[in-house]
Amino acid sequence: MDGDDDVPQLPADTLQLLQAFHTERHARTKQFEDLKAQAESNFGEHGEISMDLFGEDWNASQFWYSDETARTLARQLLAEATKDSCIALVSAPSAYVALRNILRHRQVTDRPRLVLLEYDQRFQVLGPDFVPYDFEHPLRLPDELKGKFDRIICDPPFLSDDCQTKTALTARFLARSWVTPQDPDQGVRLITCTGERMEPVIGKLYGKIGVQTTTFEPEHSKGLSNEFRCYANFENELWRWR
Repeated sequence: MDGDDDVPQLPADTLQLLQAFHTERHARTKQFEDLKAQAESNFGEHGEISMDLFGEDWNASQFWYSDETARTLARQLLAEATKDSCIALVSAPSAYVALRNILRHRQVTDRPRLVLLEYDQRFQVLGPDFVPYDFEHPLRLPDELKGKFDRIICDPPFLSDDCQTKTALTARFLARSWVTPQDPDQGVRLITCTGERMEPVIGKLYGKIGVQTTTFEPEHSKGLSNEFRCYANFENELWRWR
């Protein structure tokens, strides 16, 4: 090429969109760095956390719940929970954040134990509740987590039999027992949210502990094309079994 006139130029509207993308990404990066700095000073003890700080990666099948759905699930996990309860959240970071925001109003000594099992390393900034997790290695977990949890929520990242089965292996590893929650001192209260077409698989994997399809339909903050369902082994004032 002999001159600048021959250099390809992007259309003005494309440049504007690109600039907006970079501006938004810069703002989110700044927010995340601020969150990281606050986490080093015990962030979250009294402050509210927003999932807006954690952008979704659709290639990693990340789809955050809407705030209302996250709060609904969090409240059901907390129902009748005590300081001796242990709640595991498997690939469900938005439900974890909702729990953290609710529990910040309680005295530390009155809070149940929370553990977030999550692949995305960004959630390390939220503190010691974070446990690195890859569903491809469902039992590669700290031994001290085995059989400790009476409340579990799972949101497998992919709609495949393999992913669902491996996530169920993780849930079984974590569960205090593998019976229905009719006796709060013995059973596990379990929720799993996934696609409608996974219903037969869910029935096979969790049938022993009474998991069924509920009437509650989880919503996502940016929508989701797949029909999504909530499966659980208990009913409450918000949902019944279908």
